[in-house]
Amino acid sequence: MQGVHFLVTLVLARILTPDDFGLIGMLLVFISVSQSIIETGFSLALIRKQDRSNVDNSTVFYFSIVTSLLVYLLLYAIAPWVASFYREPQLTELMRVLCIAVFINSFSVIQRALYTAAVNFKTQAKATTIAAILSGVLGIAAAMKGAGVWALVIQFLSNSIFNTLLLWFYSSWRPLLVFSWKSFKELYLFGFNLMLVGVLETLYQNSYQIFIGKFFSAASLGHFTQAKTIANFPSSNISGILSRVTYPIMSTIQDDNERLSEVYRRLARLIAFGVFPMMCGLAALSVPTIHFLIGSKWHFAAILMVPLSFSFMFYPIHSINMNVLQVKGKSKLYLKSEIIKKVISFAFLVGTIPFGIVVMCYGRIVSSVLTLLVNMFYTSREVNISLFTLIRDLLPSLSLSLGMFFVVFLTINELGNIYTQLAVGIAVGVCLYIGGAYMMKIKELKYVYNLTKKLNYGIKRFY
Repeated sequence: MQGVHFLVTLVLARILTPDDFGLIGMLLVFISVSQSIIETGFSLALIRKQDRSNVDNSTVFYFSIVTSLLVYLLLYAIAPWVASFYREPQLTELMRVLCIAVFINSFSVIQRALYTAAVNFKTQAKATTIAAILSGVLGIAAAMKGAGVWALVIQFLSNSIFNTLLLWFYSSWRPLLVFSWKSFKELYLFGFNLMLVGVLETLYQNSYQIFIGKFFSAASLGHFTQAKTIANFPSSNISGILSRVTYPIMSTIQDDNERLSEVYRRLARLIAFGVFPMMCGLAALSVPTIHFLIGSKWHFAAILMVPLSFSFMFYPIHSINMNVLQVKGKSKLYLKSEIIKKVISFAFLVGTIPFGIVVMCYGRIVSSVLTLLVNMFYTSREVNISLFTLIRDLLPSLSLSLGMFFVVFLTINELGNIYTQLAVGIAVGVCLYIGGAYMMKIKELKYVYNLTKKLNYGIKRFY
């Protein structure tokens, strides 16, 4: 689904302007925060609860709908203020239409939670992929007809509508006409802190859009949005997939510390082995990648993509660490660690604003490393492993990936053609990393090799 969205975004980026993407980027923070309020805490509470009932599901369903309606009315009311804040009058109408998606998405909260709890991602994949394709076609058609920024609104809204309808079509679950205050209070005790964490995380993830939109131009925000989208694509998808898959699995072994720590360390090493070189390679090849995907008019986005790639490199590790705290039921500790992390991150954001967007993006690297250490500190105490051991698990892949980055970056600078740069850069990076991993005897290389064989066998059986 994310792959389809990514391809659609690339096509739209060639048709539309940086200003169009910048205008939508100014509003996405409100959508994202609203979704966190409605979904994050109670969905995770439902997934974690092993004896959930239809009364629990129905209670969360009605709560989500009522909350989403109230949130939408609030967003509708503050739309003129948002337009005044950004000094973009057209944002009033854009926001009032775009935020309808918040209300629409609330109708599929339970379906997604139940499918995730059952580790059933096949059905979700069907719904989200079909919705992404249909909404992408509508968005591209609107852009080609000259709809401008409204093409992005059409794509966003239609995706919510198609996805919700398809999830209802595939799901056999239907709500009861009941709302249980007992069930609500039980889920609230665990879910409220997670909701606050979700809101904090969402605010931080979108805080750069807020400040860039306020202090710089819509075009600058458009470049940042595209750089973030492309740089974050591999990291966020791996992070999202692993988080959604491992959370229900870890929930089943939440009381077995030895098993939980073993699973956590194996996942962290495997993620580092796969994600670190991918993100370092993306940073080294940022200019030819951007020029190839969306054109030379987005060159400034390529400059921003270098530090953003490094900052997103640790996100999947963040995700696994926070999963451990969630499954252990440490929602208060989870909230505490998130507050500490956001204070650190926000300090770097505010401190780098006077130096421009490029320095702001490089500041994200430092804050990402520091917040990862905070994450790992709290996780290490829960699984009875020293912080030094957790750091040591990541160092082989990190050092090898950074070495690969410098070699690839220096190599492609000697080449003029972007296609040659991409081909040579990818070849050099892959050979260097795999060869280095073999010589360093990083055991995740063998694990990935065996996993690839199993995947190939599975694909052959599928066809």
